[in-house]
Amino acid sequence: MDDSADEYPGATTVGDFRANVARVRARIDAAAERAGRDPAAVRLLPVSKTVPADRVRLAVEAGCRRLGENKVQEAKRKSAELADVDVAWSLIGHLQTNKAKDVVVFADEFQALDSLRVAEALDRRLQAAGRSLDVLVQVNTSAEEQKYGLDPDAVSGFLRELPRFETLRVRGLMTLALFTTDTARVRRCFQTLRETRNRARDTDPDLIGPGELSMGMSGDFEVAVEEGATCVRVGQAIFGARATPDSHYWPDSTTGR
Repeated sequence: MDDSADEYPGATTVGDFRANVARVRARIDAAAERAGRDPAAVRLLPVSKTVPADRVRLAVEAGCRRLGENKVQEAKRKSAELADVDVAWSLIGHLQTNKAKDVVVFADEFQALDSLRVAEALDRRLQAAGRSLDVLVQVNTSAEEQKYGLDPDAVSGFLRELPRFETLRVRGLMTLALFTTDTARVRRCFQTLRETRNRARDTDPDLIGPGELSMGMSGDFEVAVEEGATCVRVGQAIFGARATPDSHYWPDSTTGR
């Protein structure tokens, strides 16, 4: 799980993007088949964080019609710069309540809901805009203090609170695995998310929607697919290695990948 430029070649043309997406898709399909799953049940969400809008435009031309972004301001800016193309935006990073108004402007999906205060802020803004939003609940499956997300044991109670926010359409759960080369420990994070989803389904299936599992990134998405992922969030394997390594996003982590 090496975040090197050799493993993640840069994409600077439409052809490069098509080739990178095809490689990732083939790996997803192979992982699904190993697990006895239908490859079509796994959606690929290209993550364009830190990638300038001109290169993102090439990815859209190559067929990437939904993109993930971590930061609200970056996503809002890119959505404005690419307003002339057919692309939908998923916010996959932490959201502060004062940014809810911005999310309502550009996002079709929010994958990191872990606070009733954020749910309330989004619902209020969405009602004013006359629209709704797909959401996934973020779960902290690694028990790391520096990570956002609910404790797995708190998910069922949190889901019971969400129906009062009528503009939020709950689609399932999301997690970030441990940032480590230990595949067994990474796999356990994904298993925990699947088990959390299954418990929620057993308690009240209406609260979890279709029960999507958004888990897995460039370094571990095949393991995630083997463990039931329905959405994998892949950035570097499509756009190329970032100048800033992924370890930057886990500043308190003691392990690298």
